[in-house]
Amino acid sequence: MSGWLPVAMIAAPLLGALVLLVAPGVVRPVLRAYGMAVSGVTLALAVVMVATFDYGQAGRPQFTVDWDWIPGLDLRFQLGVDGVSLPLVALTALLTFLCFAYLGWGRGDGAGQLFHPRPGGARARALVFTLLVLEVGMIGTFFALDLLLFFVFFEIVLVPMYFLIAIWGGEGRRAAAIKFILYTLLGSVVMLIGLLLIWAQTGTLDIVALTEAHGAGMSRGVQVVAFVAVGLGLAVKTPMWPLHTWLPDAHTEAPTVGSVLLAGVLLKMGTYGFARIAIPVLPEGAVAVAPWLGALGVVGIIYGALACLAQRDLKRMIAYSSIGHMGFVLLGFATLSTAGINGALFANVAHGLITGLLFFLVGAIKDRYHTADIPSLGGGMLARLPHLGAVLTFAAIASLGLPGLAGFWGEMLALFGAFQPAEVLPLGLFRTFMVIGGLGAVLTAAYFLVMLSRVTHGTPATLQVAEASVTGRSTATLPGEHPVDPLPEEPPDIRPYEMVAWVPLIVLILLFGLWPKLLLSLTTPAVQTLLGALS
Repeated sequence: MSGWLPVAMIAAPLLGALVLLVAPGVVRPVLRAYGMAVSGVTLALAVVMVATFDYGQAGRPQFTVDWDWIPGLDLRFQLGVDGVSLPLVALTALLTFLCFAYLGWGRGDGAGQLFHPRPGGARARALVFTLLVLEVGMIGTFFALDLLLFFVFFEIVLVPMYFLIAIWGGEGRRAAAIKFILYTLLGSVVMLIGLLLIWAQTGTLDIVALTEAHGAGMSRGVQVVAFVAVGLGLAVKTPMWPLHTWLPDAHTEAPTVGSVLLAGVLLKMGTYGFARIAIPVLPEGAVAVAPWLGALGVVGIIYGALACLAQRDLKRMIAYSSIGHMGFVLLGFATLSTAGINGALFANVAHGLITGLLFFLVGAIKDRYHTADIPSLGGGMLARLPHLGAVLTFAAIASLGLPGLAGFWGEMLALFGAFQPAEVLPLGLFRTFMVIGGLGAVLTAAYFLVMLSRVTHGTPATLQVAEASVTGRSTATLPGEHPVDPLPEEPPDIRPYEMVAWVPLIVLILLFGLWPKLLLSLTTPAVQTLLGALS
């Protein structure tokens, strides 16, 4: 098939960003529409790609591009999409557009305030430019079929995300941004060493050719070393315990759109690398490292859940929940089975939809309550803001893995893959991982239900004060409790622009939860191709 679609989807935000460099006179209202228009073009092209994709050949790259890039080094500009990357390309285009819609239609509130300059020169034009460059790197990573090109796109996202956190983030934004860039750059250096080792041993950077070779030309020792190097770089971005410590700070300080894209797309770039490069290109290395990968995955599941139970800040709790959910993804990959890797890929998409929605909701809550501290929210959101409370409840139960919603299938398949891993892996060990992962699923349900009981249920703070004034009861707290201050005025429920940003995510969470075949029929042929050397 023609390769114009991947090129156009990368070129649209790239050209959109370049136009901003030569159009300094563009006024703020035009910028709001401009960002939506450019990301809307990319989303429209993604819809065309989804509609014209040959689902009968989902295991083979389509819409391919193969151009000379750096002839002296025999480097080529290779793009394409298959059943593994297509859902992530569509997810990236959708979330980016929804972020621009959230910014573009939000006026006089937490969304629109991002367009107001801080002292020091942060401007609306810079914000739109940053988000468009970020989209170039995200989409390009999922299209790349050359190892070096993959690395280039993988690194492009670091700079705009750094500035997104450092300029438009919260009070601790600079420290969080520096921590983010240092961790991810260090991981990238290690990953580059692994990629260069593959190139030195095979003489090619062509991901398709390397996948079809299934490790030919590399000894087992070389594959293990390369897998560890590449895997460490990917694990930082995923993030995998214990390389996760940059994530809570980055999420907590990032603006709402930064958190949505960080959780919804950037984390998926790390897990996608395992499916695209590490496992199919280095099969013997994957077999050797899989037990360790599974062990670190289940530790992340338990650690993330326990950390969530200890959090007082709602945004930080959701950040830690990503560590647990990505633990299920890593466990699925570690099983090296069709079911497990399908579960990992499904969980990737589900997490992007659900956690993206959760971070949108936290942004809305902070806008209304001016805090994300759970005790300070005072409870009773379902009584005070029934629609916002209902959507928060929906997103939470989707994230805890309720059957019938998208969050269930990925975790279930990952655990099933651990019950029946690839024949070359130790069965008893992986069934132990399955039991630990199941315990983690129970803890996940626990921390989300505890959060809902504290935020959405109970009596709103304003009603508590009103009741106290009638009955003469004191509203003083017990020693060690956090005082609940009533809001000065009744905050608004869901605004129209918020519904525009959230409804597509809600619909897709329901659709993939009720009709998982929609995704699994796309990923299964690609997974079988990737596992060719292990079957």
